[in-house]
Amino acid sequence: MKRILLSILALTLPILTFAQDNVEKGLDQRIDEGFKPVSDFFSNVIFFTIGGTPFVLILLVLSALFFTIYFGFPNIRYFAKAINVVRGKYDDVEGHGIEGKPEVSIVDGDIRDTIRDESKEGEVSHFQALATAVSGTVGNGNIAGVALAIALGGPGATFWMIICGLLGMSTKFVECTLGVQYRDVGEDGTVYGGPMYYLSKGLKEKGFVWLGKIAAVLFAIFCIGGSFGGGNAAQSNQATVVLKELLGLESTAAGFWIGIILAILVGIIIIGGIKRIASVTEKVVPFMALLYIIACLYIILSNFSFIDDAIGLIVTEAFNPKAIGVGGVIGVLLVGFKRAAFSNEAGAGSASIAHSAVKTKYSASEGLVALLEPFIDTVVICTMTALVIIIFNSDGAFVYGGDGSGAVMIDGASYEGAGITQKAFAKYIPFSNVFLTIAVVLFAVSTMISWSYYGLQSWKFLFGRGKKADLVYKLLFLTFVVIGAAASMKSIWDFSDAMIFAMVFPNMIGLYFLFPVVKKQLKRYFDAIKAANK
Repeated sequence: MKRILLSILALTLPILTFAQDNVEKGLDQRIDEGFKPVSDFFSNVIFFTIGGTPFVLILLVLSALFFTIYFGFPNIRYFAKAINVVRGKYDDVEGHGIEGKPEVSIVDGDIRDTIRDESKEGEVSHFQALATAVSGTVGNGNIAGVALAIALGGPGATFWMIICGLLGMSTKFVECTLGVQYRDVGEDGTVYGGPMYYLSKGLKEKGFVWLGKIAAVLFAIFCIGGSFGGGNAAQSNQATVVLKELLGLESTAAGFWIGIILAILVGIIIIGGIKRIASVTEKVVPFMALLYIIACLYIILSNFSFIDDAIGLIVTEAFNPKAIGVGGVIGVLLVGFKRAAFSNEAGAGSASIAHSAVKTKYSASEGLVALLEPFIDTVVICTMTALVIIIFNSDGAFVYGGDGSGAVMIDGASYEGAGITQKAFAKYIPFSNVFLTIAVVLFAVSTMISWSYYGLQSWKFLFGRGKKADLVYKLLFLTFVVIGAAASMKSIWDFSDAMIFAMVFPNMIGLYFLFPVVKKQLKRYFDAIKAANK
């Protein structure tokens, strides 16, 4: 484990060295130059291709399709029930279980005195767990990521994002059920959960001890990388883009100083742990999501006559073999799936870390809650963003495909990511640059604080639950806030994509070995509901 820690430090030291070379001139560029080789290395390793298609995307899509069919389309059948669970309709079931005690995985290393009635265990409610997890997925992937997808793949990328979101609901259901089922409870009642635990515990139950240990360690390493990348640097990167645009900052060190300010803000928040994060996100996430949705709806409804044209483009361009810039239908599909998977993280396993902290004794109940995430994140919010951008471009504001790396020319200037969305909003809503800047920053901060929890849980799994180890992680995490703000969008998003998708490989090992457990727990929960209603 010491070697892992030293490797992580070795990756960050050259970047920090670049940052110290020159504080007044070209600081952002120097940080980007130091970070780019790291980004390129991980991107090339993770996105290896088979027949020209990244294998990790094939794995994600086929797995989501398998779980959807195996569980009888839970994304549709259990949607209403999932909403009722969040509303608390079945809370009384906690006292009407069909067994005398809840089923909990007890293996070597568990402290038996802490495996008690789980209706009293856990740290947060169903709604708080959902809000915390949604705050980790609803972020600038919904604003910048969607803009990137459309800039590269055109309107058709939206169609495949929606399909990926619907299929991802089933994957989220499986992984979050397992997260609760195999969680670990500390002596002080603190809950530790996620793929690290269902890989190590669950695979041990199946007789694959070493496979479980290796997969758990790999996931923890990749999750830490994901917390530094997609859950952190990518967020501060886009927050910096809109802040620089709003404030007219042209300094070559502007990104660095914005990153410092963001790091201080995030550093203050993450000290409180999951309870503090839950109390913040349950208020901030619904508020910021609601404001953003209202703004999108205003633009969409103000251009009601263009809605059918926009939807028509989304459908027809999804199957357009001449799709600009990305290699036809398959290219558009891959762009849409990649951005959707990055945004909702279904299959990456990260959300199960937050959901494992829920107060429940029925693991499947939280799995049902979790399937709402990809719907909220991708099917609703991402689609609204896409419609706004497509309507904005109805008069040819920019050329789909752009420069091939995500940037497009609008009014003679280059825009990328959140900058494209910002231009779309500005056309229809006065002073929307201020609103969208606030929204992007709030999305970024909420995502960062949630991902700091995910990364810290993985760090604890590798290095123990001591305060010194926690401090090292938090300092590294805050360092990447600054790196993300200073480096270029391409370097940051290539690294972020690689880290998020790397988590898929070990996580899928657990899902394929343990999905029968999920089916058993779902039946157990439904039986408890029936028994309580008699």
